[in-house]
Amino acid sequence: MGNGHPVSAVVTTAEISRSFASSGMEYFSTFGGNPVSCAIALSVLEVIEKEGLREKASIVGNYMLNSLKKLMDRHELIGDVRGVGLFVGVDLVRDRLTREPATAEATHIVNRLKEDRILISSDGPHRNVLKFKPPMVFGTDNVDRLVQALDEALSELSAGELILTNQSQNRSKGSMEPDGTAAVEEESSPEVEKARILDQSASSHSSTSGDDVAL
Repeated sequence: MGNGHPVSAVVTTAEISRSFASSGMEYFSTFGGNPVSCAIALSVLEVIEKEGLREKASIVGNYMLNSLKKLMDRHELIGDVRGVGLFVGVDLVRDRLTREPATAEATHIVNRLKEDRILISSDGPHRNVLKFKPPMVFGTDNVDRLVQALDEALSELSAGELILTNQSQNRSKGSMEPDGTAAVEEESSPEVEKARILDQSASSHSSTSGDDVAL
């Protein structure tokens, strides 16, 4: 609430406040309630109210939520899209029925979007949820660019699966060495090949820890 300045506030009920006051416990903070922090916090709240940032966050957030949900019809990898306001998550799964988390795929998408100068992060117990938490200045035009980039990245990943399937089929047929002996090759499934490619992607790109969408 200080827009970068370290300041916070506690919001509670009168009943809880009276209970704390009557407990006899003392609360002390060296910088608590200093006039500079209070002035900054009041200014931020004033801007939020005057510029209607709460309403804007709701409008842009719903637009982003609905735009991302439309991608579910195009990409089976998206298992769910959920969120409130400008805080939205895209749950990536390898199977919508079993809900197997697509952790490696999420890492690949995060790193792929960095190439388009879009910074997001993955979250959740399995790190398979793409997290979108953009700043308040984020608009519908930014949403359009974000969704287009995500759509392209997911499409590239799907195309890569087809290539991997063909490569796997070719390997399973085997080949002959120059001396006429059969070459023994390790059989590989599309899933194994996909994991190899995703692992290479994860190792060749440093993952980002940023929480915000940056365009």
